[in-house]
Amino acid sequence: MRRKSGILLPVTSLPSRYGIGDLGPEAFAFAEFLRDAGQAVWQVLPLTAIDGGCGNSPYSPTSAFAGNPLLISPDALASSGLLSREDLGEAPVFEAARVDYDRVRDFKDTLLRKAWANFKRAGTRSEYESFFSDNRHWLEGYSFFAALKGCRGGQPWYEWPEDLKFRHHEALHRAWVEMGDEIEFHRFVQYLFASQMAELRSRLADLNIELVGDVPVYVTRDCADVWLHPHLFELDETLAPTSVAGVPPDYFSATGQLWGNPLYNWDAMLESDFRWWMERLRHLLTLFDRVRIDHFRGLVGYWSLPADAKTAEIGCWRSVPYERFFAELKRNFPTLPFLAENLGVLTPDIEALRRDMGLPGMLVLHFAFGDPAGNPYAPHNHTPVNVVYTGTHDNNTSLGWFEEDASSRELANLSLYLGHEANRQTVARDMVRMAMASVAETAVVPMQDHLELNSSGRINVPSTPTGNWTWRLTPAQADERLAARIRTLTDLYGRA
Repeated sequence: MRRKSGILLPVTSLPSRYGIGDLGPEAFAFAEFLRDAGQAVWQVLPLTAIDGGCGNSPYSPTSAFAGNPLLISPDALASSGLLSREDLGEAPVFEAARVDYDRVRDFKDTLLRKAWANFKRAGTRSEYESFFSDNRHWLEGYSFFAALKGCRGGQPWYEWPEDLKFRHHEALHRAWVEMGDEIEFHRFVQYLFASQMAELRSRLADLNIELVGDVPVYVTRDCADVWLHPHLFELDETLAPTSVAGVPPDYFSATGQLWGNPLYNWDAMLESDFRWWMERLRHLLTLFDRVRIDHFRGLVGYWSLPADAKTAEIGCWRSVPYERFFAELKRNFPTLPFLAENLGVLTPDIEALRRDMGLPGMLVLHFAFGDPAGNPYAPHNHTPVNVVYTGTHDNNTSLGWFEEDASSRELANLSLYLGHEANRQTVARDMVRMAMASVAETAVVPMQDHLELNSSGRINVPSTPTGNWTWRLTPAQADERLAARIRTLTDLYGRA
């Protein structure tokens, strides 16, 4: 495996005059920037559908399969003839530096419905029908769920009338007949998302750039998959969770992180040879070259909390039938095109499993300097089959970490490690340089660290319900000078 490097940038963070980054021209422009900067990897956050709940977190999807309609490019729709330039001219003025999800959602829904009306009039449906046929196993149920949810004003499925909540046949049939066009609209939206993803991925392949996606281990309670397959989750007779997900106290939170997602019924998963999981990963690998498994340890053992827990401090560890799961994973995906997020509370058996499977783990430099000597995140302890990061989407930027989060001990050790006093003018470049110099075969740097941004560029603060996932890149920031600077480091450390 050759040494290479890349950039972490959410698709939502791309520039666009439509209020949010999307899969259109600016995504292609960023791919050209990566090429010019000598980068071989573009890592993104989950691209699955969200509905505004859970603070618009991409890690709280409303489907394990469906793509996020907000990422569909209006410009690409106009280029394909599904929208007119007049339609695009009606776009409101959005803030360039932040995503306003509510305004974007209203605007995109209006455009997508215009595109659907134009598509029906055009009458050319062969590719659309083929897409539906290939994805029927998840798309049929999801589109029905989305139509029902939309017609009920976004109400969570567990608050629907009992006959819909419990999926009684007569009620479902009646709703299906009444909402035929709305159901097909949601299929069409997923067709658009998949088509635009395929075009972007093709261009990235031409540029020899690997697209790395991300899969949240858990889904939200108000998710199509929980409604469609309640037996795969730990729910009681009222379909309420009996226990929920989180992690115990860690670097990010003194009281742990109470995620609240329903936990899997792993016995039911085992009975079907983990079919839902295998289908989920197989679908993601039609979109990405490689997939980061978020909270990897949750596929081995997981922190289980009472459904009424107020914090994540008091819970218990429970086991997954992981030997059978990973055997099935290897059978379905012999090349194991995955990356394990192995941060947080780990035990030797989990790390041994990851190494035995040959899955790269993550090395985060922000965690390296409390006691560097034996710290696996410190560069002198790195090993090749890993991916090194300055920070992740859950971390502050490197400058923000230096100014706000690092302890005096960490700052003193950082200065000793660098051989010069760490300061705010150079710390971001110092961290990038350390990542690029690492023996880890892949180095991935958040775009904000290349830009040397302070905490104003932070993507997410864990355990805070609002104000996250909104940062956006401006077109002027990804310029030729920055590409040349990144390219110089890439060449210097043999990552070209």
